[in-house]
Amino acid sequence: MMKKVSLLILIVLSTACEYLPFNGGKLEGIASPNPDNWAKPLEREIIQLETSPSDPYSVNLWIVNLDNSPYVYAGENFSRWAKNIIKDKRVVLKVQDKLYRLEATRLIDHQLFEKFASAWEAKYGNRPINENPEETYLFKLSRREAN
Repeated sequence: MMKKVSLLILIVLSTACEYLPFNGGKLEGIASPNPDNWAKPLEREIIQLETSPSDPYSVNLWIVNLDNSPYVYAGENFSRWAKNIIKDKRVVLKVQDKLYRLEATRLIDHQLFEKFASAWEAKYGNRPINENPEETYLFKLSRREAN
């Protein structure tokens, strides 16, 4: 009986991986130029983000399009991927099979955070739990100029 329960759990987890916060290494896909309009790519609820180019680390995340720019949010959790961005702002965003080379900048502006929180609520149905930008990790993704 225990083997059947374990097998069932494994099957459920493996089919729902896209929606769970599993991490991995280097992302694979098609290197793509950044779109002029992010609206369509960022309609997806979950994307993948790769950090730490020297030791790639990737995660599945929610993403918001705000003023035609991608934003990712770690909340108040100073997660491994957020720590990686603080050390090296170069990231790779994967949407479907396309890879976009970007850089991430942490934002702590209160007015911008309010706009982000409203966009987050419109997309996901709830506002961020902690809305103090000094205590959270909100990152704007933008065009990467250098490698």
